[in-house]
Amino acid sequence: MRELLVIVLSAVVGCSASLAQKSEQYSRCIGKASTQTVMHVCANEEALRADAELNDIYQNLLSVARKQSASVDKVRAAEKAWIGYRDAYIDAMYPATDKQAAYGSSYPMEVDLLRAKLTQQQIAALKELLKRYSDSDR
Repeated sequence: MRELLVIVLSAVVGCSASLAQKSEQYSRCIGKASTQTVMHVCANEEALRADAELNDIYQNLLSVARKQSASVDKVRAAEKAWIGYRDAYIDAMYPATDKQAAYGSSYPMEVDLLRAKLTQQQIAALKELLKRYSDSDR
């Protein structure tokens, strides 16, 4: 029975890990991970890296948007709406009240990887917006 549980958990972790576009740092970290706690740390660091990249691009976008009237407020509103969407999406993916009981010990890792995936998608969207604003300045 224990072997079956390990196989099932490995499949779940493998599926959830594929949700995020994994960085090389994540791949190295998870390759060395021998416990669930270390796997949590790897996933959390991946989410933090994605957040840092998103914040850099967002600040750059705000800087470029300042050159066009009313653009900054619209960019801020879009980002605020995205944050609400991201959080609601994660809640929808994991709706149980007692998340630990419902999703097990891999839950924190899965949420961090999903957050990283959603953040990577938003990075791509902000890059498109940045390009549009930058192109319109020329």
